[in-house]
Amino acid sequence: MIHDETQCALGEGPIWHPERQQFFWFDILGKRLHTTGQHWQFAEHVSAAGWIDRDTFLIASETQLFAFNVETGNKRRLCFLEADDRVTRSNDGRADPQGGFWIGTMGKCAEEKAGAIYRYYKGELRQLFQDITISNAICFAPDGTTAYYVDSRVGHLMATGLDAKGWPTGAPRIVMDLSADDFSIDGAVVDTEGNIWNAQWGAGRVAQYAPDGTFLQAISFPASQTSCPAFGGPDMTTLYCTSATQGMAHPGPDDGKTFTTTTKTTGQKEHRVLL
Repeated sequence: MIHDETQCALGEGPIWHPERQQFFWFDILGKRLHTTGQHWQFAEHVSAAGWIDRDTFLIASETQLFAFNVETGNKRRLCFLEADDRVTRSNDGRADPQGGFWIGTMGKCAEEKAGAIYRYYKGELRQLFQDITISNAICFAPDGTTAYYVDSRVGHLMATGLDAKGWPTGAPRIVMDLSADDFSIDGAVVDTEGNIWNAQWGAGRVAQYAPDGTFLQAISFPASQTSCPAFGGPDMTTLYCTSATQGMAHPGPDDGKTFTTTTKTTGQKEHRVLL
């Protein structure tokens, strides 16, 4: 079913705030943060968030990470993010179980290998992976020992081990190779059993995979460019999914909208960002 009728140019970054019991999402190209019946307009692209406290998000934008209070509208810069690079903007991001925030960047026109993936943890921003064209699918195993990410242009879902503080260890490995498919691996989340739920741009669906990459099931939505899933609701069994009209000459009536469906799966609560 349709959660919200707003047609986003690039719906992304859905997040269920566990303390507010409220769902939020972004329109990256519209430069807006949305919740039902309300939105906040920004001067530059905004794409992903993690929650700091009941009223405050860490938000990733085109040039920075900043703290934003949804009650007062107050904004405070935490650090710059590729602020001297006019080619790039932030894209997919998520908080990890250790309290860090991972954020990927990419070229505004998907310039080849212009992006990277970073982690912000207790005041430090550190680059983790570079030469990435379209950063996506940043998500984490429930036990905090594994992080996942993808370069959508390549189509390999990667996994990397994490140490006790959440920093990557060892060389990343391929979990899924979907490079031959006619869709792109986009945003992803991991449920409480460790299964990966991936929005597949061009396929109009969110697909569930076991931790070893085995396909389990898919849920279709009435928009071809599904972009990112999120679990929410009081019992964390509601699956949300954003979508986009970007690049469409003739969008369908539901393209770009945000959807919801009830599942038999329990999602992880989004982790708090520790400043």
